[in-house]
Amino acid sequence: MLSSVSPHGASAIYPDLQDRKVIISGGASGIGEGLVRAFVAQGAQVAFVDIQDEAGAGLVRELAPDARHTPLYRHLDLTDLDALKTTLDEMIAALGGVDVLVNNAANDDRHAVEDVTPAFWEERMNVNLRHQFFAAQAVIPAMKAAGGGSIINFGSISWHLALPDLILYQTAKAAIAGLTRSLARDLGRDNIRVNTVVPGNVQTPRQEKWYTPEGEAEIVAAQCLSGRIQPADVAALVLFLSSQGARMCTGHDYWIDAGWR
Repeated sequence: MLSSVSPHGASAIYPDLQDRKVIISGGASGIGEGLVRAFVAQGAQVAFVDIQDEAGAGLVRELAPDARHTPLYRHLDLTDLDALKTTLDEMIAALGGVDVLVNNAANDDRHAVEDVTPAFWEERMNVNLRHQFFAAQAVIPAMKAAGGGSIINFGSISWHLALPDLILYQTAKAAIAGLTRSLARDLGRDNIRVNTVVPGNVQTPRQEKWYTPEGEAEIVAAQCLSGRIQPADVAALVLFLSSQGARMCTGHDYWIDAGWR
């Protein structure tokens, strides 16, 4: 099995995650890549989707030699709902079921209020919100058949802070809180838990393109803890929420923001 160690120390090992069937969206880079690495290190069966084919295939090649289960990558544009359903059905068949769905994929490109058109509104909602519901809908039958599961939606600290130039992203991410609460209520009696992870500013190549060193220093100064949040830190929280250690956790937001609020 791969070592489950982050650059900042050892991560917990969850024996119940070994051989568990996990599907992750947006898994080729950034936080999603950290999630794929973490679940593979736990010995889980991991399938992930993205539109970054070179990065996705490269991650599979890197992890496969030491993995208990070679991760499965598929190209998927999550705004194409027919393709989403078909791809997730194929992954569920390949894995032999699904225990964990992590709705990670999103796009936080900056935009001004005056530049928003009806078409751009719809496209941003599709990229950042709509697919989370339909991915959950696609895995629910298999989770019910298995006696339960864990769905983890990704929110964002941005709308809690009311950051500038992100109005559509923040609108979509705020809606995810309601999506999680509603799904948790409707699916709880089937032993399907639904939670939201709310990351702060995570140090990824994508996020670094938005911030100068001075801007990053301002973020750290606003946090209660020093240092930058890493994808491995976010993955550690997701692993817990996926495990039986969180068996009575559902319907809530779980923050990983170093106290940046």
